[in-house]
Amino acid sequence: MTTLKSGDKAAATTLVVGISSKKDSKGVATLVVETSGSKALSKLNEKQLLDALKKIGATGSADEVKRLPIGAGTTYTMIVTSGLGATQKRYEHEKLRRAAGAASRELGDIVSADFSLPHDDLATLAAIAEGVGLGAYNFIDFRGTSKAGQKKPLKDATLLTSLPVNAESKAALKRAEIISKNVHLTRDFINTPPSHLTPVTFSERMKKIASGLGLKVEILNESQLKAKGYGGITAVGQGSANPPRLLHISYSPARPKKRFAFVGKGITFDSGGLALKPAAGMEAMKSDMSGAAAVVAALFAIAELKLPVAVDAWAPLAENMVSDTATRPSDIITMYGGKTVEVLNPDAEGRLVLADAIVRATEVGKKAGGLDGLVNVATLTGAQVVALGTRTSAVMTNNEEFRKDLLAAADSSGELFWPMPLPEELRPSFDSPVADIANIGDRMGGMLVAGLFLKEFVEPEIPWCHLDIAGPAFNERAAHGYTPVGGTGVSVRTLLTLVEEAL
Repeated sequence: MTTLKSGDKAAATTLVVGISSKKDSKGVATLVVETSGSKALSKLNEKQLLDALKKIGATGSADEVKRLPIGAGTTYTMIVTSGLGATQKRYEHEKLRRAAGAASRELGDIVSADFSLPHDDLATLAAIAEGVGLGAYNFIDFRGTSKAGQKKPLKDATLLTSLPVNAESKAALKRAEIISKNVHLTRDFINTPPSHLTPVTFSERMKKIASGLGLKVEILNESQLKAKGYGGITAVGQGSANPPRLLHISYSPARPKKRFAFVGKGITFDSGGLALKPAAGMEAMKSDMSGAAAVVAALFAIAELKLPVAVDAWAPLAENMVSDTATRPSDIITMYGGKTVEVLNPDAEGRLVLADAIVRATEVGKKAGGLDGLVNVATLTGAQVVALGTRTSAVMTNNEEFRKDLLAAADSSGELFWPMPLPEELRPSFDSPVADIANIGDRMGGMLVAGLFLKEFVEPEIPWCHLDIAGPAFNERAAHGYTPVGGTGVSVRTLLTLVEEAL
């Protein structure tokens, strides 16, 4: 985790500034240096910098990072520029967050750096700080002979600012550090190979962290799950040598102002079961526990920030494998709460484990006085990727006001979510002639059908949002902004901000 601080004095020998591009009256593009205006930059020779950037073909476009060893006349020996796109009077938080992250991501061989990106208030400075922390990530746990050649993430960063360094600004930077740490935790879990991250090891690793934060932890093993009637989790996990678990972590501050439940899909590897997936792309199925990691990490961040809101995080964990004990197409299972489901497709397994946990989360929430909101997070359907691509997640709901709150939180945090419907005309498509419902329905609108299935297990009076993060959870393309290749940690920031803005 990168240590963040702010001030108006140079603290390192590497300086990061912004670069934008604007067109003159003749339509010729020119570069503009964008900085915080800190006193530490008074000797920066902008003309020299712009001339050098022009010679190396810099454009100032987003994600463009350039290094220039031209610190003559300043305290810096290296100047790094990060593109901001078209010149603006005031830049959006997310644009600055991404620019800071793109630079931070490229500074793995630098121990410390100063960041001078344009801002005029604390909220903007905080967004820059988040970008710096989020970009400073590299997963090297399983490197062997190549480990020594890997870049370590940026260790220290100073945000140059003319704003006062006070308790409020220090708290904002501390929050950015906590966010980065827990997003990194989510990424680490996603990137860990499934031979090392099983339902058991996931639970034990999270329990260790939770215990260090003073949180209450409950883990149900396979025998307890079967005895207590968790038919969904049991059915999905019964084909694997690695048995299923239900992880429940509680944060209960004194006199909480609100109470939420977060439920995350925790399929530590998804082979498709007896609906075996094709080999191409199956390696990415180690990311099918992204939702579970995200909801737990979000709870850790909430606890570290000591927010006066009670939150229960639920991670139903299973490995969906092929064996002589695996659930067969046409098997009928009894879910927690008594509803029966005909399993027509064993590869539509995420909704089964989620449904069990949703019902249990509702029970616990009602006993504690009621839930102000329930959110489930899941890499649930390939249809989500078809509909919204790899950077935008979907939100479905039974309560429009709650969805507005969640979308506002996503916008504040910089994560991309888009509202999707739950059309009632699709509901009959998963009627079953032999059970209460089937686990699949119409193929067209598959993302929405999955959401409607989950809705069957949500009590109507509880505000609920279903987040399908199938595409954005795992980046299989090039790194961009503060997003690395592999696990992204999407939804951690949104969940945290949702809780903060509920106060």
